[in-house]
Amino acid sequence: MARTNADSLPASITRLPVIGTHMRPNIEAVLAQRPDLVLQMAGRKEASLPVEALRKHGVRVAVFHAATFAELFSVIRRVGVLTGSTAQAEAMVRGLEARLAVIDARISATTGRPKALFEVRSPNMLAAGQSGLVDEIIRRAGGVNCVADAAKFSRLSEEEVIRLAPEAYLIQRGPMNPAPLPLNERPRLRAIPAAVSGKAWFVDEQKYSRPGPRNVDAVEELAALLHPEIKSPAKGRATTKHSKNKDKQ
Repeated sequence: MARTNADSLPASITRLPVIGTHMRPNIEAVLAQRPDLVLQMAGRKEASLPVEALRKHGVRVAVFHAATFAELFSVIRRVGVLTGSTAQAEAMVRGLEARLAVIDARISATTGRPKALFEVRSPNMLAAGQSGLVDEIIRRAGGVNCVADAAKFSRLSEEEVIRLAPEAYLIQRGPMNPAPLPLNERPRLRAIPAAVSGKAWFVDEQKYSRPGPRNVDAVEELAALLHPEIKSPAKGRATTKHSKNKDKQ
């Protein structure tokens, strides 16, 4: 077994050899592991190049696409079939679906859906559009993605962010956005509703932007942030503090 350099959860996998990034794996390093199966998430065109190279070497590669929770759960089930873990995969999916159902019920009892903006990268602003799991995370958590772009990502100017007037602002931190500034250090964005109300938070890139079971944690976390009137579930409870915390803007 091996992992990419971005894979660190669960902690037990950190002892595994690293074969590069998910977009640019080291083909020789992969082949050195003599894998029976390689799992690859679909992405930009560059992601298909190592897949083709590995297949030319006779390696079985399964490529998955997960832009919705329905697709994510299908991926989990398919991986279960490929690895001989069908029962475990089905149990995982049923557990995740049950947790989402709890949030759905709680959100249905609330009023108001705050407009949210999810910052993928800054200062050259890139925000989450409506094609991807982030959009569904926002919706399932009781918010509305204020970026109407149908693409997965949307390039925005600060003027456009001001025009959109988001009521909640999520800033992901991780490899794609390693050192983002808080809103109170961005002079032109200090007056947007999210900054004025304090509803701006740093969030974990892996939890929100990487398809996987932790996306359900993200829904639970964001639901508690957007709708503090609902009771937080035991699992996936928001770790971002609402006051006196450097992660709140």
